[in-house]
Amino acid sequence: MSLPKRKDVDQNLTWDVTAIYPDDAAFYADLTTAQNLALDFVKNYQGKLTDAKTIVQSFKPLEVILTKLSWLDHYAFLQQASDMTDEHFNQLLRDVSAASAKIEADLTFFNNEVMQNDTKVLDEVQALAPAYANLTRHWKKDKKHLLSPKVEKALASLSPVLNGQEGLYTTARAADFSMEDFEIDGKKYPMSFVLYENTYQYHKDPRVRHTAHKIFSNVLRQHQNTIAANYYNHVLKEKTIATMRGFDSVIDYLLSSQEVTRDMFDRQIDLIINELGPIMQKYMKLIQKERGLDKMVYSDLQIDLDPDFALEINLKDAPQYVKGALAPLGEDYYAAIKNAFKDRWIDFPVNAGKESGGFETTPYGLHPYILMSWTGVLPDIYTLVHELGHAGNFISINKHNPILAGEPSLYLIESPSTFNELLMTHYLEKQSSDPRKLRFAYTTMMTNTYFHNFITHLLEAAFQREVYKLIDAGQGFDGQKLTEIKMSVQKKFWGDAVDIDEDAGLTWMRQSHYYMGLYSYSYSAGLTISTQAYLRFLKEGQPEIDRWLEYISLGDQKTPLEAAKVAGVDVSSAEPLKNTIAFLGETVDKICALTAELNQK
Repeated sequence: MSLPKRKDVDQNLTWDVTAIYPDDAAFYADLTTAQNLALDFVKNYQGKLTDAKTIVQSFKPLEVILTKLSWLDHYAFLQQASDMTDEHFNQLLRDVSAASAKIEADLTFFNNEVMQNDTKVLDEVQALAPAYANLTRHWKKDKKHLLSPKVEKALASLSPVLNGQEGLYTTARAADFSMEDFEIDGKKYPMSFVLYENTYQYHKDPRVRHTAHKIFSNVLRQHQNTIAANYYNHVLKEKTIATMRGFDSVIDYLLSSQEVTRDMFDRQIDLIINELGPIMQKYMKLIQKERGLDKMVYSDLQIDLDPDFALEINLKDAPQYVKGALAPLGEDYYAAIKNAFKDRWIDFPVNAGKESGGFETTPYGLHPYILMSWTGVLPDIYTLVHELGHAGNFISINKHNPILAGEPSLYLIESPSTFNELLMTHYLEKQSSDPRKLRFAYTTMMTNTYFHNFITHLLEAAFQREVYKLIDAGQGFDGQKLTEIKMSVQKKFWGDAVDIDEDAGLTWMRQSHYYMGLYSYSYSAGLTISTQAYLRFLKEGQPEIDRWLEYISLGDQKTPLEAAKVAGVDVSSAEPLKNTIAFLGETVDKICALTAELNQK
């Protein structure tokens, strides 16, 4: 049984890109307009950005161009993500990528010329236009890594090629990772990448779970050398650019744009592996005992402690869950996102060629868009509320900031989304004081919020760190080497609680995050901030919500350290992370105690 084609799914459950452009004709007309505006910008400002007044005057026309590029990119990208097998959608994306690369190359003179000015001029810019103070902050930091104008323009011109590895990977995953359906006890199970990730890895029948994982792994294995070669090209490109810009390490280069130190990056990985690892091993052994398993294997990691109490959620009930969970954030917050269902911000269907997983993205000045694949299980509501957290964040950012000041550091980006996940658990927890339901709320938080963000993505980051160490040392890798690295990282975290085999090691092929710089670790960083803010909310109430709402409106106004302090969290030390790990330890202890209580009945 194959997945339905895009044209055959319920269009009412798909996102509506006509909110960006009514049709392709309007898209191509605006593409021409953007190209002409870029030519005008070059004519009006190239060679003239030598004083603060002229630099400030250039902001508005530059933002018009950037806004149009945002709309153009989204119109093409969203459609291509919904069906990567559609040649028309692929052509739209190719057309806008080529045009955008030319425009961005033409505009590289802007930063080059501005950064040639003395610091005094940059300070004057900040004084004249305080809403753009973030630009001065970045210009001062980046001056020493600036390349010659010709090289900067060449890199911008080559961006579709230099950034093509992620597209190749996601296309291969969506279009070429074909998986055979399977049958157990006379029942047929359709099989795909999305169905495994969204359904079968959670399945309560171990035969379904293990069979699906074996099929899944065998398909990954067939493609591992091609995907490894593609990934090697990606990291080699990063190493080359890092060296060109004067960085000793790829990691230092990638962290620079996030305004995060190497110590902050390493702390997330090392503390979580060393201190959360034993807590999660304890939790896995509890699940193994309660589920009567001889051993825990990798494909058992996502199963419920109490599968007979699993909550299925109909899509029509999702808005009520969202409204109930996010009530503490206030009426204004909910009013900003409530039209997500009615106005078709969200793409729900499972269809052939669709990007797996979930994401949120917001064209500047328009409403957000969310991609997910709704299958009716509890993790779906967590994915939804997570992505709505991103949506609420960028609605607030765009309301309070110009486009040039609207992009927070990656270190912060996952905090608004994970804060919403914690509110969802809080909502579920309040529904009943029954021990079984209470345990369900705690296990839901562990498996949906922290497992995904504090473990899955964190172990991706630990894997990345080892890969970049190889590249910094001038060494290469193939598919087998990457599998060995992934297995080593997993074994260090899971100890003797989970049997890690080669199939588990192949999971380095499951994520596109590896093509997004040092993104994976930021989930745990953001969740550290959101956990501490959430615990403060439980203790202090509305004042902490007010701080949080201010925090999610900041955009790029502050560095990660300064922004986190607005939310009441000081990430300059290990204390917030240690406190979060302690909170998870307490939660596992509560689950163990509730389990013992229920077993006595």
